[in-house]
This record gives sequence, C-alpha cells and structure tokens, in this order.
Amino acid sequence: MSRDRRIVAELGRPETPEETAARKAAASKRHRDNQTFGNLIAALAVCLGLVLVMVLVVVRPGPPEREAIDVPAAAAAAQPTFDVPLVAPALPEGWDANLAEVRGGADGVTTWYAGYVTPEQQFLSFTQAVDANPTWLATAIEGAPQTGEREIAGITWTEHDQRAAEDPGNLAFVLTTQQGASTVVVAGTAGDAELQTFAEAVSAQLAAGE
Repeated sequence: MSRDRRIVAELGRPETPEETAARKAAASKRHRDNQTFGNLIAALAVCLGLVLVMVLVVVRPGPPEREAIDVPAAAAAAQPTFDVPLVAPALPEGWDANLAEVRGGADGVTTWYAGYVTPEQQFLSFTQAVDANPTWLATAIEGAPQTGEREIAGITWTEHDQRAAEDPGNLAFVLTTQQGASTVVVAGTAGDAELQTFAEAVSAQLAAGE
C-alpha cells in the first residue's frame, strides 16, 4: 500500500512526484555543501595546528655573535695619530670589548676610547685624551663631583662615585687621572671587584708608558 503523499503547506495540496524528487535533490545538495564546508574548516584547523607546532618545535637560530674587537690591534692602528703611547689594557678572559675608536671631542681634543662588557655583564670604558684641559674633563664626566682618591699600580686616581644618584647612566663610578700629556677617564657600571681589575690593567699601561 503506498504511503500518502506529503502535503505542502504553501501549495495546499500533496506534492507531485516531480516536486518530491526536486525537494530531495535540493536537500541532498544542501547536505553535501554543508559537509564540504565542514571539511574545509577541519582541514584549515589541521593546517594551522601543524604550523603552530612547527613554530614552537623548530629551533630558531640565536642572534649573531657580536664581532670581537681587538683593542691592542686597534690601538696599534691608531697610534700614529697620537704622540703618547695608547692604552690597551691586558684583561682576563671573559672581558669583551664592544668598541675601540679615535674620537674628536670638545675644544679640539682628540681621544682614544674603548668600551667593554665585563664578565658580570656590566659596562666599563676608558677614554684617553691628549693635552686636555679642565673644561674637557668636566664635560667628559658630566660634572660628576669628586668623592675621594685611590692609588692603583702606582697611579693616583680621583674618584667620582655616583652610584647613589637617581640615574647616573654609564657614569655610575668614574676614576680620573693625569699622566704626562694624557688625561684618562675610567667609567662604568661595574662593581668594585671588576672596577679594580679594570683600573689596575689601565694603570699598568699608563705606568709602562711613562
């Protein structure tokens, strides 16, 4: 016995075989379209997941190593510019120079400068000026007040301790001295032990050059 044909509300009558076939075909198409869209979303999610895993798992290369600065070699190259022996301190392993250069400063004073990263990842530098004047020195240390003196390797240094200041920058502790025509400034953020090591190495060079 055949089933009663479906009555379509909009038509107010049973649908014809052709209308039934068209309705079923349209429903099948909607189902297939929904499946295709769902499969596309699933595929995109899988691809994004794989990309995320690759980003998290793949080892990224670290930053390129900083090119080492050979201070003695740089000093030898710069020496013809100066009439006094240039400082090139002999420091223990773990001290890395990040800059060594000749600079033209205020009042026409030419200087020899080198900056270092210490083993404790602090900063220290020296500046050697030839025939400098008091104005140049005051500018170089940004007017840091004198707080004492110390003798290192036979060289008397004037101390300028600004470590208690709010923002002393790279002039947290400054040592200054004058040896012959050279005025030398040691400055940086390192602690007492590293500062002493650095100042001893610079003092030894100054003493040897007298």
